[in-house]
Amino acid sequence: MGRLFVLLVVPLALLAASCGGGGGSSVSKDDAAVVAGTPVTRVELDRKMCQAKAGYDLQKRAFPKAGSQEYQSVQSQVLQELVQRTELAQEGQKLGVSVTDKQLETQMKLLKKQNYGGSEKKYEKDIGRYCFTDAEVRDAVRSNLLANAIYKKVTGGVQVSDADAKAYYDTHPQVYTQPQSRVVRHILVKSKALADKLYAQLKGGADFAALAKKYSQDPGSKTQGGRLTISKGQTVPQFDHVAFALQTGALSKPVHTQFGWHIIQALTAVKPAKVTPLASVKSQISQQLLQTKRTAAMTTWLNGVKKDYASKISYATGLAPATTSTPGTTTG
Repeated sequence: MGRLFVLLVVPLALLAASCGGGGGSSVSKDDAAVVAGTPVTRVELDRKMCQAKAGYDLQKRAFPKAGSQEYQSVQSQVLQELVQRTELAQEGQKLGVSVTDKQLETQMKLLKKQNYGGSEKKYEKDIGRYCFTDAEVRDAVRSNLLANAIYKKVTGGVQVSDADAKAYYDTHPQVYTQPQSRVVRHILVKSKALADKLYAQLKGGADFAALAKKYSQDPGSKTQGGRLTISKGQTVPQFDHVAFALQTGALSKPVHTQFGWHIIQALTAVKPAKVTPLASVKSQISQQLLQTKRTAAMTTWLNGVKKDYASKISYATGLAPATTSTPGTTTG
């Protein structure tokens, strides 16, 4: 699926949670739905279905047959996109948010440059493949710009203070603390008898790496001669306790864990735990919290839009979404 198809056909995420309704004003024979007095025409719906089919064709997928359950599902999704765009335009007016012709032209030039190297000929040819006209592309781009503008308007007052960042840092010490670590090597076998035998050989000067490659049952370290870097508290307790208690260079007697019997050798000194200072991660935390707060603000706003439009959307008979409890109406 091309980038242009994703941009123009996939329903707007901004108002994905805001569709609803079923009651409200009547729907004429020329309309598929009416959103707070604004009609969504059947011609618009047919054009969107043409574009949906083009997407299927370009992916070499069979488009559902008219009248089938699959077809109705696609049609319902397409209609919801149109309903959402209508809601978007209405909500933009309420918020005093709009998209200027200059902004639209700037975005169109960027789209053509990124996807077609600035070539009008390639642009016209490609949008034809997707069953789009230039006017329809512009309408879709304008809707996306409006969605972004609404997001900025709704979340513009959201802020994160230094205190917020510090509170998050203080309550998530595990995220900003690097535990003790050291490099060790080990041999894992299933029986104590074999572990005792290998331990005796190692004490007698046998090559640890060679024995690990030959006998160890740990696939993650055997090819490295049993070598691995461990962090305090991240291995099973019996292994962890012995591995961090060993003197550098020392060899442990066989240690039993749920995985079998280990012979451990400490290769380096224990590297002390390290705490990342707040100053080093404050900006990162602030950005993370800011995005979380913006998402929460947007969700609250969307829930309000959904509630507001619940009784303001009417559908033509047979076109109401499955979740709508009140049947659509048709007149004329």
